Amino acid sequence: MILAGDIGGTKALLLLASLRRGRPVPILERRYAAAAFADFSTMLAHFLEECRGHCGLQQRLSSACFGAAGPVSDNCIQMTNLPWRLDAGAIAAQLGIARVQLVNDFAAAAAGIEALAPEDCATLQRGEPRPQAPRVVIGAGTGLGVAYALPQGRRYRIIAGEGGHTGFAPADEEQMRLWQALHARFGRVSVEHVVSGPGLLRIHEFLCAAEPQAPALRESLRREGAAAISRLALEHNDACACRALDLFIACYGAVAGDHALALAARGGVYVAGGIARKIAGRMAAGGFIAAFNAKGSHARLNLEIPVYLITTERLGLLGAALIAAGR
Repeated sequence: MILAGDIGGTKALLLLASLRRGRPVPILERRYAAAAFADFSTMLAHFLEECRGHCGLQQRLSSACFGAAGPVSDNCIQMTNLPWRLDAGAIAAQLGIARVQLVNDFAAAAAGIEALAPEDCATLQRGEPRPQAPRVVIGAGTGLGVAYALPQGRRYRIIAGEGGHTGFAPADEEQMRLWQALHARFGRVSVEHVVSGPGLLRIHEFLCAAEPQAPALRESLRREGAAAISRLALEHNDACACRALDLFIACYGAVAGDHALALAARGGVYVAGGIARKIAGRMAAGGFIAAFNAKGSHARLNLEIPVYLITTERLGLLGAALIAAGR
């Protein structure tokens, strides 16, 4: 039996699975709000209690892998947008096993591409895909994650860095004004300052600064965050929310296109993360791909790159399970 987890800044997915012919077969899966727990150890203990109640955990765990939103250093992850520290040694002691692997959450997401079913993704751009070609996985949520997958024989070598913290490059005058507003506030402006849930809130604030906000809107933004802006745009056609969402999508597409261009990702760009799933229709409307392909003399290269929107939130969990299984 194996344990796998995808730990983000807002939510966490945990999985207990058995192995059948080297492939994970789910036994128990849970989704938790990270804010409900003081730390990762407490959440893991809660999940283990659920496992004992569900199946007794008669078989001994053999290995575990957890993808978490932060860089890996000395078998530990200090999460970027959550005050949690994951320590592989401490987790191994808690589980009573020797094999615990910690990976960046987008390294797990990149590994999970191999486990996707056809219904788990939608095509934003067909391109001209090539087998065993480089891939990019990118996703906005609480932060912005990026990973590369490079072909190595029949498998892929996954490289996960901190691509969300590269510098934001404005593509037009409006984006330049946004950059200036954020620069006055933060100094250096990273991509994650713009392309993330908090980034969507900042874009809305920038575009609507001159418009008075009704108390109900202020409360919605306080309570729901970026989700309130998406809801106002998609369900109520609110003019300012629509402008904010479209600017966010344009910035998102430009960043994804930059990574695709840097890698010549003919194996595909996979757009993951909670925000893309929730605004899939707007993402498919054309603004994302227009910005993705707006690369001047290299626009034709990006036109040949397939782009997929991941429609399942289990991508990172699937990848962590494959890594735990030794795949």
